[in-house]
Amino acid sequence: MADIEELVRELSPEHQREALDFVAYLLQKQRRKQGKPLRQTWAGALRRYRDNYTALELQKESLSWRTE
Repeated sequence: MADIEELVRELSPEHQREALDFVAYLLQKQRRKQGKPLRQTWAGALRRYRDNYTALELQKESLSWRTE
């Protein structure tokens, strides 16, 4: 870590700000990757329609339900 600090000190103030912005970007990118695990609480929610629709029909029907 000392190496990074030494190198940053050698930069002009403008480039120091740019380096700070880049580090902030990297942190934000890292946080996005560490997001919450995918929840699948919806799984099985359309089970009651299994006998009434084919998979394709159910997909089309569910699209219309979401836009209502």
